[in-house]
Amino acid sequence: MALRMSSLFVRTQKEDPVGAEVASHKLLHRAGYIRRSAPGIYTWLPLGLAVLGKIEAIVREEMALAGSQEVHFPGLLPADPYKKSGRWEAFGPDLFHLKDRRENDYILAPTHEEVFTLLVKDLYSSYKDLPLSIYQIQTKYRDEARPRAGLLRGREFIMKDAYSFDIDDAGLDASYEAMRVAYLRAFARLGLPCLPVKATPGAMGGSGTEEFIYPSEVGEDTFVKSPGGYAANVEAVTSIVPEAIPYSQSPAAHVEDTPDTPTIETLVAAANASHPRSDREWTAADTLKNVVCAVTHPDGTREIIVIGLPGDREVDLDRAAGTGMLGDGEVDLEAATAEDLAAHSELVKGYIGPGNSLDAPVLGLESPSKIRYLLDPRVVDGTRWITGANEPGRHVFDLVAGRDFTADGTIEAAQVVLGDPAPDGSGPLELARGVEIGQIFKLGRKYAESLDLKVLDQNGKATTVTMGSYGLGVTRVMACIAEEYHSEDGLLWPQHLAPADVHIIVAGKGEEIAQAAEKMTTELEAEGISVLLDDRNKVSPGFKFADAELIGIPTVIVVGRGLADGVVEVRDRLAGEKSDQPVAEVVPATVARVREAYAKAAAAADAAISADQNA
Repeated sequence: MALRMSSLFVRTQKEDPVGAEVASHKLLHRAGYIRRSAPGIYTWLPLGLAVLGKIEAIVREEMALAGSQEVHFPGLLPADPYKKSGRWEAFGPDLFHLKDRRENDYILAPTHEEVFTLLVKDLYSSYKDLPLSIYQIQTKYRDEARPRAGLLRGREFIMKDAYSFDIDDAGLDASYEAMRVAYLRAFARLGLPCLPVKATPGAMGGSGTEEFIYPSEVGEDTFVKSPGGYAANVEAVTSIVPEAIPYSQSPAAHVEDTPDTPTIETLVAAANASHPRSDREWTAADTLKNVVCAVTHPDGTREIIVIGLPGDREVDLDRAAGTGMLGDGEVDLEAATAEDLAAHSELVKGYIGPGNSLDAPVLGLESPSKIRYLLDPRVVDGTRWITGANEPGRHVFDLVAGRDFTADGTIEAAQVVLGDPAPDGSGPLELARGVEIGQIFKLGRKYAESLDLKVLDQNGKATTVTMGSYGLGVTRVMACIAEEYHSEDGLLWPQHLAPADVHIIVAGKGEEIAQAAEKMTTELEAEGISVLLDDRNKVSPGFKFADAELIGIPTVIVVGRGLADGVVEVRDRLAGEKSDQPVAEVVPATVARVREAYAKAAAAADAAISADQNA
């Protein structure tokens, strides 16, 4: 049945919601698709559910094509599986905890790896049952510290999560590739530009992962790409590590007075003024910057670390936190506070060094507080540096890595900058921003081992199952589609995703006009074309036109004064065109146009796979 504006549960708004920064948040609210219930939590209205249903239908079709079967878990889950897997602690403050009346621990599910694993464990016991792929479309909950941008970062959101179960790694590879293809097809059908990029697994673990990024300035993720086709989340970029340098002929390290030089800029200036080189000037790249950071582990423990990197680079805290070098689970990393520094007198602000051959303490080795010292991979043995002497107003010159100081490990913590070489040699890197709309993981046996998921193999031996995990943010995808398709006046959905296929506006008075619009609605519905009919009696045509622009259905039919001449106005908002068409031709032409749009969306999936294979 047609949606009728006279009875539809919708109220459009002229003003943007308070605090809205991005187009999708503003327009989905103003057009009556969603309403804010609390920070990061939204109520879905009929128009919003109509679009969401179309997105979910495409996702379901592609999951079925990939051989995955749908199940449905509760959002309220017992805590015990998450405690066994270690993610009760690993999720940290992002996890919603609660207790029942018997004081048993429960959570609002942030994701469902554990309970999927236990379900398969309960039902399957033989390799003959595998491979298996199952999925759900379900609400997830994460206590985001800073929910923002409407549906792009919420505390309650809808996600499709799928899981594969295989007897060996070869099976996992095949399952992973099938799901990767399904994602490329789904995003192409949704009309959403997306780029699969190399990523880091983070707390999920596993041997391999890719993110699917919607390129957009409103995104919080930074990714890189090269002319030769390399693409990665900035956190997954690895530095090209230079060869170690022989240092047997290197000059001895020496400490020099460098008063009033707490910054790299002042240090370089002082070095060139008082300790000039014979071959060239000192630059920031000759200095070793030592940055004090604080790691908050999932159990709440706070640890102070020092990261050493070339002085012409800045620390990327998100990148460093995602490396897995700082501890198990998801960690928070921030610059150390004044209180942190006060608690560690050996850290002389502005003059921190890793230690040297002149009896200064080596962080992480001789320091009584055992502060971990991690180095950028570019700081290889034999490289010479100017760095702090761990004394106010003094720096060490010609400090040689490997000879004069060591570290507890390396960490990819430096910001990736425009022009850095791609790790695969495919050219200089470009940086862009985007929104993560999906991520796929080769989990391996992490969750199967922690929850004892085993089956009997061909030889009757108990074997741990290997798993994959595949997430797609359904509500986030809807926000991204709104970001991609809108005008200054409102939303502008792709034809096959709009809440109705056609928007018919009664733009005049008189029974004849109303009856013609009703007849056209009935004929379109008989052809399987859904209609939003603006049949409101006491609303002006101008107000109806404004609502149509805001709501965003691309095909608009205006039944008004032209009816006396046997024509109605048809607006193609995607093409920015409008024309008068004979009444008798409107319905068949509209049916053909809508069906063609659906067919093009389906064909886009095959084109996306072909383009990916060619790339």
